[in-house]
Amino acid sequence: MEKSGLCQWSVIRSLFAILQWWGFNVAVIIINKWIFQKLDFKFPLTVSCVHFICSAIGAYLVIKVLKLKPLIVVDPTDRWRRIFPMSFVFCINIVLGNVSLRYIPVSFMQTIKSFTPATTVILQWLVWRKSFDWRIWASLIPIVGGILLTSVSELSFNTFGFCAALFGCLATSTKTILAESLLHGYKFDSINTVYYMAPYATMILALPALLLEGAGVVEWLYTFPSVVSSMLLIFGSGVLAFCLNFSIFYVIHSTTAVTFNVAGNLKVAVAVTFSWLIFRNPISAMNALGCGVTLVGCTFYGYVRHMLSQQPHQETPRTPKNKMEFAPLLHEKAEDKDNV
Repeated sequence: MEKSGLCQWSVIRSLFAILQWWGFNVAVIIINKWIFQKLDFKFPLTVSCVHFICSAIGAYLVIKVLKLKPLIVVDPTDRWRRIFPMSFVFCINIVLGNVSLRYIPVSFMQTIKSFTPATTVILQWLVWRKSFDWRIWASLIPIVGGILLTSVSELSFNTFGFCAALFGCLATSTKTILAESLLHGYKFDSINTVYYMAPYATMILALPALLLEGAGVVEWLYTFPSVVSSMLLIFGSGVLAFCLNFSIFYVIHSTTAVTFNVAGNLKVAVAVTFSWLIFRNPISAMNALGCGVTLVGCTFYGYVRHMLSQQPHQETPRTPKNKMEFAPLLHEKAEDKDNV
């Protein structure tokens, strides 16, 4: 009886963790799109900078003030030698995501973002000369096919937004790959990642945002009605962006790897559905099919990766043991899916 009660509580806890993760993710995406489209605040660098500032403050409060999460101590020399380069890629990743969100619908942007597993594998194969099991390559076929189908059938296609989203996938993959070498020896969770990287990202982005968008932001402040409520919404999106990172930490520690993978792909479907209900961007049948194929492919990729990670690495005549990579991600669960 007691064992059954514990099992039920575990299921309830996992379900709550997934739902709050979905809620924060959808809220951040929808609010950011609302800021760009409805508030006519077309300054993705500034929005990203606000997110970094709010996340840096939030991580400091959680770790230093509230002490809800222990601080992972990093050597001062490693902060510039390891953390700073990671922060630079982290910054580019978030900026490109917001830039793409300004120009293309949420549904298209989220589908392209699902291309990240493929770019990670391809980058490691081309640049780092790593080999992968054939089942990993096979699992990428529906992802690539779904992305191509979605792209050619997208009714609101924008070349600049598409390129920003695609390069955002490359930035995400690069961050994941670099973490293997630059953060070797440090086991960062999502909160400590934000604690160290968000301040550096703010430093990196502040000057470009001021030079490229400063005049436009000032003009918007003088000309747009209801500035106070709009600014509250913009900074509120920054607070929600930090809450999203905290929710990732919670869901990772409340679910299994397989559940996390499936929930992550269903989260995309939830975000696409809510964005369509709010913004009513046109979606063709082929477009919806492409999005569905991509999500199924991502789920299949995650399943294959999980199954191969449970098997002992075996040396083969064609692939030396130290070259074999079953999965491109650092951990069983990817903690950087939605950072900031």
